[in-house]
Amino acid sequence: MSPSFTAPEASHAYVLDEVRRADRDRFLGALFAPMPARAGLLALLAFDHELARTRSVTREPMLARIRLEWWREAVAEATGTGKPRGQPVAEALAETARRHGLARDALTALIDAREEEIEGPLDVVRTGHALADLQLAVLGAGDEASRRAARAVSAAWLMGEGPERDALLVEARALRDRVSPDALPVLLPALSLGGMAPWRKPLAYWWAARTRRY
Repeated sequence: MSPSFTAPEASHAYVLDEVRRADRDRFLGALFAPMPARAGLLALLAFDHELARTRSVTREPMLARIRLEWWREAVAEATGTGKPRGQPVAEALAETARRHGLARDALTALIDAREEEIEGPLDVVRTGHALADLQLAVLGAGDEASRRAARAVSAAWLMGEGPERDALLVEARALRDRVSPDALPVLLPALSLGGMAPWRKPLAYWWAARTRRY
């Protein structure tokens, strides 16, 4: 196991602010995880956001690949034994990876999935599954029902409205009585896919977490 690493408080604050701004619905879900898993979920969401930004940061495929290669190197450092590079998301990711034993291959799987978007459509199933698996590892929810439900919600999150997304949400909700309570922080955002008013979401998430009716 890699030696532990503690990210600076400034890096955690940056990650929290970035996820709250860019991904508020999944940010709300992460708040229902206990510490330090909550910080780990936020680090993963910030990492995913950085990867997703690649296509908007540059439209030049070569530059996009260079950017993703930077993150591959950052992941290698994060899961290694030395000090990670001094970038807030990379530092928070390093703390998360080492604390929860996240494998380098599991983190690079998310990068590989996002790379497909450079010159073609995003494989939402592959990308959603890669992120869900990382999130469940941080939460310590390894049962099959939680895995299936989290993967379904994560893939649905990347889709537009339509029958395919609806089918994934039905699949995830059919498992409500079997999923681990520990997995709820990554399942609660399913509520936001129904067009709920923003002001209702905090209370709706709270009630869903109590009743496990995501």
